[in-house]
Amino acid sequence: MSVKIERETTTMKEAVRDAVLDHVANKGGIVGHAAEAVAEAAHGQLPGTTGKHPISAVVGTALTGGRKNAGTKGYLAAYLQQLEDHPLRTKMLTAGTLAGSQELLASWLAKDRNKHGNYFTSRVPKMATYGALVSAPLGHFLIWLLQKIFSGRTSLRAKILQILFSNLVIAPIQNAVYLVAMSIIAGARTFRQVKATVRTSFWKVMRVSWITSPICLAFAQKFLPESTWVPFFNLVSFIIGTYINTITKKKRLAALRKKHFGEGRASGGSTIGGPRPEDYPPLGPNPPY
Repeated sequence: MSVKIERETTTMKEAVRDAVLDHVANKGGIVGHAAEAVAEAAHGQLPGTTGKHPISAVVGTALTGGRKNAGTKGYLAAYLQQLEDHPLRTKMLTAGTLAGSQELLASWLAKDRNKHGNYFTSRVPKMATYGALVSAPLGHFLIWLLQKIFSGRTSLRAKILQILFSNLVIAPIQNAVYLVAMSIIAGARTFRQVKATVRTSFWKVMRVSWITSPICLAFAQKFLPESTWVPFFNLVSFIIGTYINTITKKKRLAALRKKHFGEGRASGGSTIGGPRPEDYPPLGPNPPY
């Protein structure tokens, strides 16, 4: 008896849902088209879907190629195919996009704007250029070398040696090149300035690499095809880099404000004991790099 009532209740809910969706779909416009798509998915008429979760089916279809590609392989499959057919070009485009996006996102999160009040600072295209023309080719070659050295070796000992080789050989090279590029982007113009940046930050960056790299490499060894390793590492680097970049920008902005307003108050002699928190300006346009 309870099963029968439950089935009748479910049928009634589906009928009400379909009636509402049909009514909204007849209204036209964006909402109408969305309701029409959900109704289509709810009736199981959307290829590749079952009708059990119509909203998520519509969203997933929109994100993976649209209605015309429903039921077929989506953007991820197309990306992986490009990675197989044109590995270096695809990695360059991926790394460039992620590096530029990382800088833009970190600027937005830290409210770090240029003198014109924009988050799209001069560092964004520079970072994108670094990602596409330096980071991606270097990573492509080093990961190729790593995979070639350990090709066909699947034992636990080989995997451990692969992780050690990555952390003791590949990571130092990548981090040193990264710091050199970042110092140049930040304005270093002499060898001494670049050397000072690398010397100051190298071991800090290496500590982060030694924490994250073994975990990421072990995950890649277990679950990912070798052709996807570089984009996967780029994605992890994007997440970690965005966080570190955001924190760094916030500290830099706080130091600039404290220095600027602290010196102003001290020279004016109107404040004893330094600036107050309310003296700091609201987050907005900041001094250029």
